[in-house]
Amino acid sequence: MATRPMARPDVASPPHGDPPLETEPLRARLAATRARTLALAAPLGPEDMAAQAIEEASPTKWHLAHTSWFFETFVLARFLPGYRLFDPAFGYCFNSYYESAGARQPRPRRGLLSQPSLERVMAYRRHVEEALEQLFDSGLAPQSEAARLLELGLQHEQQHQELILSDILALFAANPLRPAYRAAPPRSLCGAPEPLRWIGYAGGIMRIGSDADDEHFAFDNEAPRHDALIHPFEIADRPVTNAEWLEFIEDGGYGDPAFWLFDGWATIQREGWEAPAYWERRGDLWLAMTLEGLRPLEPAAPVVHVSFYEADAFARWAGARLPTEFEWETAAQQEPIVGNLLEGGALRPLPPAETFQGHARQLFGDVWEWTGSAYLPYPAYRRPAGAIGEYNAKFMCDQHVLRGGCCATPQSHIRASYRNFLYARQRWLFAGLRLARDVGR
Repeated sequence: MATRPMARPDVASPPHGDPPLETEPLRARLAATRARTLALAAPLGPEDMAAQAIEEASPTKWHLAHTSWFFETFVLARFLPGYRLFDPAFGYCFNSYYESAGARQPRPRRGLLSQPSLERVMAYRRHVEEALEQLFDSGLAPQSEAARLLELGLQHEQQHQELILSDILALFAANPLRPAYRAAPPRSLCGAPEPLRWIGYAGGIMRIGSDADDEHFAFDNEAPRHDALIHPFEIADRPVTNAEWLEFIEDGGYGDPAFWLFDGWATIQREGWEAPAYWERRGDLWLAMTLEGLRPLEPAAPVVHVSFYEADAFARWAGARLPTEFEWETAAQQEPIVGNLLEGGALRPLPPAETFQGHARQLFGDVWEWTGSAYLPYPAYRRPAGAIGEYNAKFMCDQHVLRGGCCATPQSHIRASYRNFLYARQRWLFAGLRLARDVGR
């Protein structure tokens, strides 16, 4: 076991390696973000962009329109004099969950929006982008409220870039033709994973979270920065792999209620789960649906598309547990933000890029990592005023925290303090797990 010293608990600077978010002016970063969204949608046809596979997912066409609605509603209608709504009916069609912004199309029925057409949605995007250019031309102050909301909209659109890929994978996995989002490049399967190793942390009072300031963006649910008591713990040097998950399956993990939470056992019985989402057995061979179509499992790659229930059961089967979000952040604060993220173009979890060097690997990218922590407000958290206050705060109940980003997360979007959250049953996102265990208790 390698032992890692704890970072100084009084240091309030951003985590080491966190790329500066102001390396380019806001205007240029916003334009690049909007262009990337279109590039992610480009491989899809109009039929692909209109369909919705599951309740959690949304059609690509809806994502393209909703991200424009966000800027129109929260920035342009408020800060650009004389701004004209592209279509007043779009507020109902493309509002997501902002009750304060009015009624909306129910989420499970977004796939019924055959109209407006894709062409009209693309015209909507152009209309909004032209108005954003006018707003910048008007002399937008860098630290104004409008600029802060533009930054929030940019970060929001990055979230939807990941969702476009997650949601199209859910759609293609439900299609009997098993279509691919893109062609698979030639590759050989990796061998067996390296043995799992443990990294020890001494514990102490640690600074957790990240307050937004003029240089570094953070969502409101990452604040306020505060002290957390961390007991001595160990964390695995890498995520759980496909090979290890196969051992869990072959050992009867899905058939033994001793490993499962009550609700988890009821869920797998009701849904008939016997493996992660998108896995298929063909004789003695396991395949998994990916953005490159149905592919053989890579044994050393992180397992992906598992729910909290499954992650928790696996950890119990392995004689370990899930890390708390505070333990995870304690480990991640000491590591650079590098990994298999969206910019790398793999669009799937990969085996570790380096051999074990005495520290935790793959903390950023590859798969979101389930933690054992409920999604709750930090001490002294204050919900933002107005409709923006619905962005994160209204979901702080019955959900669990995930950390670290995944293969579809933009690098400039992720940081050690970032808190994702899902319901325990959900597994369509690129979610996996890393094990932890107690020390000296």
